[in-house]
Amino acid sequence: MFDSNALFKRRFSEHLKETSRYLRYIFNGHIAFAMLFFVSALAYYYQDWLTKLPEGFPTDWVMGIALGLLVSYSPVRTLLKEPDLVFLITAEHKMGAYFRNALIYSFVIQLYLILLLVAAFGPLYFASYPERDGNVYLVTVIIVLIFKVWNLIANWWMLKVREPSVRKIDQFARILLNIATFFFIINGNMLLAGITTALFIFVFLYDLSVSRKQAGIVWDLLVEKERNRMQAFYRIANMFTDVPHLKNRVKRRQWLVSLINRIPFQRKFTFDYLFRITFIRSGDYFGMYVRLIVIGGLFIYFIPNSWIKIMFALLFLYMSIFQMMTLYQHHRTVIWLDLYPVELKRRQQAVLKWLYQLGFIQTVIYACIFLLFADFTGLGVTLVGGLLFNYVFINGYVKQKMA
Repeated sequence: MFDSNALFKRRFSEHLKETSRYLRYIFNGHIAFAMLFFVSALAYYYQDWLTKLPEGFPTDWVMGIALGLLVSYSPVRTLLKEPDLVFLITAEHKMGAYFRNALIYSFVIQLYLILLLVAAFGPLYFASYPERDGNVYLVTVIIVLIFKVWNLIANWWMLKVREPSVRKIDQFARILLNIATFFFIINGNMLLAGITTALFIFVFLYDLSVSRKQAGIVWDLLVEKERNRMQAFYRIANMFTDVPHLKNRVKRRQWLVSLINRIPFQRKFTFDYLFRITFIRSGDYFGMYVRLIVIGGLFIYFIPNSWIKIMFALLFLYMSIFQMMTLYQHHRTVIWLDLYPVELKRRQQAVLKWLYQLGFIQTVIYACIFLLFADFTGLGVTLVGGLLFNYVFINGYVKQKMA
């Protein structure tokens, strides 16, 4: 007798075991220290900023857009696998309990985002509207949870529609209504909030009617979305440990590759070329490096204290090198590298040299930000400290890990 409820419990157990195994590597001591530093610094400057909150700050727009996007992002985690396209499709009429559990699981794992955001917005809300008491904000949080459930169910209904254009139009309409509703709620205009809520309910019921007209579940779409979400998780985990399930993506980025082609065509530069082109075209190395530079640059630009700026510069330099050191293991399963007529030690030297150069570029960029404020002391300390940290960290920790 087929029991879809038992199937989901087994799938959930396997999924939990799989993700927790990689989460232990992601949230290691290095990342825990960085996160603690981030949270502490952000909390301090956020509290300081609230004491100087400018009059007329658009709290309603900021919270309305953030909460609207938060409830709109409601993916359904089905935990389906590719073999299900063959073995479960015949039992579709018995999968009710499975998908009900999937919806509950999807809601629960997304609760942490809601809790984090409403906790972060709480001080801003009360600083902008001191005349309102805590019960008003509590009601707002409850409404956020209700809209989250509605959007999750609507997303599930629309996953029964195969046409992507229909799903996109529906998603866009709900995003606009979600943002408008929470804007009016934060603004205190409950009449307009009621009108937009009624419009959302109309779209919600329309989604129900559309889903009922569909022939059945679009299994290939559900499997594809679940596979894409797991691959996104594996790409993050691959920055901290080896992930055999990861399917590497390759991008052309011809304009960047043309810069790499300037490396001399000599045997001793074989691995220099290989790891540079791997950094540019394979996986998320290049994207991660750029994102860390941008985020670190924003912290340095907006934080008022020069010494905290310098600490953030060194912290993001550390994070970039720590993430990029996985380049050394990127081609571990390719046996052709062992056939190269090149000394094995040149492989390590090529990666270390490339990490030096990446760290140097990032240090110079961060140092230049201090020029915008004519902070020559910060520029000098960041430049010298960054280059010194770059040398010590790569020659010490990174080199030891590659041995």
